[in-house]
Amino acid sequence: MKRQNIRTLSLVVCTFTYLLVGAAVFDRLESETEAIRWEVLKTAKENFHRKYNMTEEDYRMLEIVIIENKPHKAGPQWKFAGAFYFATVVLAMIGYGHSTPNTNAGKAFCMIYAMVGIPLGLVMFQSIGERLNKFASVIIRRFKIFMKCSQTEATEINLMAATGFLSSIIILTGAAVFSKYEGWSYFDSFYYCFVTLTTIGFGDYVALQNDKALINNPGYVALSLVFILFGLAVVAASINLLVLRFMTMNAEDMRIENEEMAKKEMKTQVMTYEGERNIVPTNTKIANTTTEQDEQVSACSCNCMGTSSGHTENGQLLIDGYLPTDLVTNSISFKRASV
Repeated sequence: MKRQNIRTLSLVVCTFTYLLVGAAVFDRLESETEAIRWEVLKTAKENFHRKYNMTEEDYRMLEIVIIENKPHKAGPQWKFAGAFYFATVVLAMIGYGHSTPNTNAGKAFCMIYAMVGIPLGLVMFQSIGERLNKFASVIIRRFKIFMKCSQTEATEINLMAATGFLSSIIILTGAAVFSKYEGWSYFDSFYYCFVTLTTIGFGDYVALQNDKALINNPGYVALSLVFILFGLAVVAASINLLVLRFMTMNAEDMRIENEEMAKKEMKTQVMTYEGERNIVPTNTKIANTTTEQDEQVSACSCNCMGTSSGHTENGQLLIDGYLPTDLVTNSISFKRASV
């Protein structure tokens, strides 16, 4: 687990460092422009008050009317086409915020719909991504065979490059389409496509909100929905490869750690076994010595030798201090000395 812990800690440190760096860069790039825009808007507001002699309450009411009227300029948002677009945005977790439910029943249904639809969408995009990876692996394999490469199987790097290339084509093509239909600059359209397919969905740029496109241009609506769904599937394929790569690294680390733990346990068992082998002969020697002494003591099995307490089986006392074993031992010692 040490390598996994180190990797997790490294990811946490890198993520927070990345957040700090991003915050510093955004602060440097945007804060000055924000201050200038605020001063311009403040001056325009004061001029507006002075020119039309409006009270603060009237000006606030005008702001509310303009803000609330902005979505309605795009046409009805909750007819079937607009509702289908909203449901797609919810299921894909983009969340532009261009239109939101206003009734309590609509808000409640939106929460229930999201709880069921978001997992369903994730599984669907993941499954489509896997099929795309399989199709890409077949194409890569045939291309390698055609090029007579020594390694014909598609590697993870090949698949990541293929899905990345396809994602780039989708974003570049989508940027051109939305730039034409929405009147945005190509860079703004590219920005919109990237924010959409990564499910960030700031909502500063939202398609199908000009000239009542949801009602008057069904072909463009269908194209936008296909772009969102297919683009998310391709991005899911890329993310799937990254996740599989990370899981493979974790599995490899776990395998190495398990092997190391098994080696340590085997080494410990061997050391324990060697220690027991060193101890067993000593015990055996002691046991053998004890057995030899017992055999010497019980060399004669008849009743004449008596018992250790100096009694016979009949209960008659032998001579005090008389032990037949002494006689046997002395006789053995005498014979050995005479030899």
